[in-house]
Amino acid sequence: MSFINSLLRPLVDLLLAPWSSFAPAIGVTVVSLITALAILLVFKYTSNQKALEGVKQKIHAGLFEIRLYNDDFRAILRAQLDILRANVTYVRHSMAPMIWTLPPLVLLIGQMQFHYGYEGLPLGEPVLLKVELAESAYSPGSKPSIEIDVPAGLTLETPAVWIPTLGEMAWRLTADAPGDYELRIHGPSEMATKSVHAAGGIVRRSPFRIRGFWNEILYPAEAPLPPGEFESITVMYPEVDVDFFGLIEIHWMILYFILAMVFAFALRGPFGVTL
Repeated sequence: MSFINSLLRPLVDLLLAPWSSFAPAIGVTVVSLITALAILLVFKYTSNQKALEGVKQKIHAGLFEIRLYNDDFRAILRAQLDILRANVTYVRHSMAPMIWTLPPLVLLIGQMQFHYGYEGLPLGEPVLLKVELAESAYSPGSKPSIEIDVPAGLTLETPAVWIPTLGEMAWRLTADAPGDYELRIHGPSEMATKSVHAAGGIVRRSPFRIRGFWNEILYPAEAPLPPGEFESITVMYPEVDVDFFGLIEIHWMILYFILAMVFAFALRGPFGVTL
């Protein structure tokens, strides 16, 4: 998974770079359109289009029958069973395109979250920095020794607070100047780094550096931590919604799915695709 993410990070950065100087809604809209086009092509070439069209006609016929015989309980029940069978068949015919589209979508969404889901550290406002240690890295009842090399432009406002029940050390971190920084965190016997981005703009930000296969899928913005003393390093970037052209503020992922579906259904006719 680490290798796949190392390839995807620069590719997604390149895909989103042309829209980084515009409002976030522009980039989300463009990627939604690209996604819709990709889904249409996958459905066109990996599904049985004639069978899908026939199934949709059966569903429409069942709905029409319910309206036509709305006072006949047996006819309504029969039509509902026909619709249920047709829906099962529809799902079966849709499995192939879903297998082709879902894994890339999950990977793409995982990457985009760290461009559109967070904003940079606001200058002069403290955020939480947390380091979680493996149980083998500290002794119960004692505070482990952790030191952080903080570059110019960042400030640790508080001494370390040890939370033994969580195995976490926490600080308050403040950005004094915009820029990209790297923290160097020295544990009892190992060292790890963590990227930090201050100020605005649409760039990849990594709130979590963590390890584990599933965590690499969920948090792909930065290379995972190697096995050792550190379980995770977290910088609590503020979460942000997307302003959709002044109409609504909404989480980017909801907007992305809505627009992708709208584009897909709007373009299915010109592409000759049955969804």
